[in-house]
Amino acid sequence: MSFQKNDVDDLAINTIRTLAADVVAKANSGHPGAPMGLAPAAHVLFTRFFNANPKNSHWFNRDRFVLSNGHACALLYILLHLLGYKLSMDDLKAFRQVNSLTPGHPEATHTDGVEVTTGPLGQGFANAVGLAMAQAHLGAIYNKDGFDLINNYTYVFCGDGCLMEGVASEAASLAGHLKLGNLIVIYDDNHISIDGDTNVAFTENVELRFKAYDWQVLHVDDGDTDLAAIHKAIEEARAEKNKPTIIRLRTIIGYGSKQQGTHGVHGSPLKADDIASVKTKFGFDPKTNFYVPEQTYKAYHAIAERGAKLESEWNSLLASYESKHPNEHAELTRRIAGKLPEGWESKLPTFKPGDSAVASRKLSETVLTALTPVLPELFGGSADLTGSNLTRVKNAVDFQHPSTGLGDYSGIYIRYGVREHGMGAIMNGLNAYGGIIPFGGTFLNFVSYGAGAVRLSALSKHQVIWVATHDSIGLGEDGPTHQPVETVAHFRALPDCHVWRPADGNETSASYLVAIKSRQNPSILCLSRQNLPQLEGSSIEKAAKGGYVLHEVADKKEDLTIVSTGSEIPIAVEAASKLEKDGFKVRVVSLPCWEVFEAQDKEYRLSVLRSGAPILSVEAYATMGWERYSHEQFGLPSWGASGPYDKVYEKFGLTGSNIANIGKKVIKFYKEKGGEVITPILKALP
Repeated sequence: MSFQKNDVDDLAINTIRTLAADVVAKANSGHPGAPMGLAPAAHVLFTRFFNANPKNSHWFNRDRFVLSNGHACALLYILLHLLGYKLSMDDLKAFRQVNSLTPGHPEATHTDGVEVTTGPLGQGFANAVGLAMAQAHLGAIYNKDGFDLINNYTYVFCGDGCLMEGVASEAASLAGHLKLGNLIVIYDDNHISIDGDTNVAFTENVELRFKAYDWQVLHVDDGDTDLAAIHKAIEEARAEKNKPTIIRLRTIIGYGSKQQGTHGVHGSPLKADDIASVKTKFGFDPKTNFYVPEQTYKAYHAIAERGAKLESEWNSLLASYESKHPNEHAELTRRIAGKLPEGWESKLPTFKPGDSAVASRKLSETVLTALTPVLPELFGGSADLTGSNLTRVKNAVDFQHPSTGLGDYSGIYIRYGVREHGMGAIMNGLNAYGGIIPFGGTFLNFVSYGAGAVRLSALSKHQVIWVATHDSIGLGEDGPTHQPVETVAHFRALPDCHVWRPADGNETSASYLVAIKSRQNPSILCLSRQNLPQLEGSSIEKAAKGGYVLHEVADKKEDLTIVSTGSEIPIAVEAASKLEKDGFKVRVVSLPCWEVFEAQDKEYRLSVLRSGAPILSVEAYATMGWERYSHEQFGLPSWGASGPYDKVYEKFGLTGSNIANIGKKVIKFYKEKGGEVITPILKALP
């Protein structure tokens, strides 16, 4: 279909440009240049190709749009307003203000129509790969002859900064391997970043790089005025079904401004005289601000009407699908609604004392094996460490392009390769698409490689599960380079992120139970390499509260409480036993997830970590943070060490005998000190 220009095109494009200048100027903060330069591409994309219904931003088969260069969000907010999403002109005027719907970078779940949170460069690009993978996967499962239910495209705008970030390269490499023909990236090649012309640091041939990734590479040499070329490139990208496409779009940043083409329009508002000049150049009244001609609104409302019609047709197709494929319909609509199947929890394995000691990474495999048949929304893999993470259940089909002979798009296991950061950001996209609970495996230490993506998981309320094995100095011989002594303190400090460190089989099942039920936050499951005994007193129900009393004293008048997690719980139990033989009364508390424990009512938390006796924390990590739960902390004072894991534990005093000795010192100190011992949970501020 050839491009047919109409009378509204130039007017609408210039409306976007002048609005971008006004939006940023009123806030006296922001980035006007990219929105002004990208206005033509945005207009062509949304008026000619983009399928969505602004009156229902969650229509499942909508096209997805990702503004990876999130600093250009004035463009996105203007488009959402013009299209009729829940974003008013007053919202545009409140750009970058407290409590507004137009924050300084787009935030998923905050602003209607924003698919993913962008701003940290490259993240949106990688999210889009996840969105495209989700469409390919769900389409392969649920599309049937005559029922092409899930066939949307994912469109991305990105800039030079996104393509400099490594996370985008990781994701692009995987997207090329997977042959994601539903992914179309428009690269705003304006040669400007905050430091000025990109020739100071970024002179590679981007087109050749993406050809090496096995992408289709197209280019538009005049992205400022050649609407027909933009249209043709997008049309050609849509026609390629076996490769993702990147369109190199040459634009002039801040097009129309006196400073166009310079970094002066990148991250600062235009001056008043410049804005007046821009408006005059484009035929707008320089004295009028935030002006949208009626013809522009009419053109964009027509797009919205088209989207509403498309959704209505899709709903009719879905209703017909139910009569022909009732089982698939029931499962698909359940997944779209975000509901879990009835009774899935009953499949969680339980354990009793006397059962074999097993590493929690192996217990995780047992749980995944039990849940995969009843939770088809579990879609995940590993960053190359499949044999170590134990994330692939027996007989699972790999998610691969059918032409490779390695699997197909209906497969549930993803081979991420050694791309932890890309994996994390892709998982965010998978979850943002809907109907999928993504999980990804790596060593706990290397979740730090993906920390930027984990942060955005939490901020964006993405349900993502990290299967993070080799969780401490217990991995032994690999040594300090692999031993995550500080990693957990970092992620425990992250708001809305659940960090689990299960101590046995029941606690491992509990961590999956809560992670799967927690629909609005990521979970990191820290799992051991070494075998752990099944504990007396543990249960799924208790552990699901995030913390509980594993071992209580008879008269509830203890001399000491030892609180711990994961592989150090058996050490704490051994220490308590030794202390009891010496006449001391010692409780043991297991605290597998601080964040879930904090969500319990205060009365319960006080019953677990009560006043009356000192509390000693024990963990094979840095002790930072344990002050909130304990009076005294014992952990690692430095990096770990290389050697057999039991010898490494012994080197750092993490043995039952040494913890018993430490416990005696703590008991003696607080008895000699005198006075009431108050639990750290009791404090003036919440």
